[in-house]
Formats: sequence, C-alpha cells, structure tokens
Amino acid sequence: MDAHYDIVMKARQQAGEGSRFYFAYSTILDRAAFEEWRAQHAYEFFDLPEGRPGEAVELTLVYDFPSRWWGGRVAGLADEKNGVVHGLVFEIAEKDWAIIQHKEGAVTGMCIERQVQVKVAGGVVEATAFTTNPQRASSDGPVSDRFVEALTRGAQAAKLPAPWLEKVRALAK
Repeated sequence: MDAHYDIVMKARQQAGEGSRFYFAYSTILDRAAFEEWRAQHAYEFFDLPEGRPGEAVELTLVYDFPSRWWGGRVAGLADEKNGVVHGLVFEIAEKDWAIIQHKEGAVTGMCIERQVQVKVAGGVVEATAFTTNPQRASSDGPVSDRFVEALTRGAQAAKLPAPWLEKVRALAK
C-alpha cells in the first residue's frame, strides 16, 4: 500500500450514498490488467459492476501521455466533431469513486475528469471519463505497444465493434 491508498480510503469514508456514471475506454476494460492493479493496491474488495456498451460522442482517442510505467505514450481523449470513442458505461457507487480516480491517474494528477455524452441502448447519458491532464500532455516519444495490446484486449473482452479495434491500432501508428 502507498499514500494513495490512504487518500482513497479517506475519500471513501467521506463519500455520499449516490452513484455516478463512468465511461471507461482504456485499460480498465482489460480484466487481467485491472485485477493485477487492484491486487497491487489492496483493493481486492472492489469489483467493477456490469458495464454496458456506449459511444462517447464528439471525441476521438489520442495517444498524448508519456508513461514510464507503460514505456511510451498512452491514450486520452480529444474533442472531434462527429468523432466517437467506444467503451463501457458503469454505474459506480460514490464511495467507490475514489478507487476509479486512483486507477485512472487522477490521484497523481496524470489525468483529469471530464463530462462526456454517451449513447447507450435507450438513449444518452452524461458520464465522467478520464483524460490526460493538459499540463502533462505530450506527443514526444513512441506509443506504448504494451498499452495498445492491453487496450485492444480490453476492447475485445468488452465486445466493442471490430472497426473500433482497427481504429485504436491505426491511431497508435
């Protein structure tokens, strides 16, 4: 455990009773990677609820954060007219939101939260997604092959559309 764990546990104690929608498009969809991260950070008590497929609109995927851990740039979001990013929408209890913030890198300042509109079966929901902190964005260096592999595994596991998988790979080149 580390100092981030203490921050998360304090936030959990202070959280309200509600829930919020979380749009996940990245490596959290890779079950093996998520479970490894969860075990490393002592969050075995937390599991993602069932997610539902969604399309975040007016966005695109960009590889704009150089990550030492991944060994290259990893993905964030950028505005793009008529763009779509595929992922899953999860309903997360307020008390568990800090765990999501930790996983996504908001606790360390790597990422920031942003509201996105997501088309799901039955309509559109507003959800929170995580994207690169603009102060830390960079196009320096190569895209992480390991990251793209995890992103692809997660997208396949989530049964996201095959053309989306092709786009994920193409944007990494």
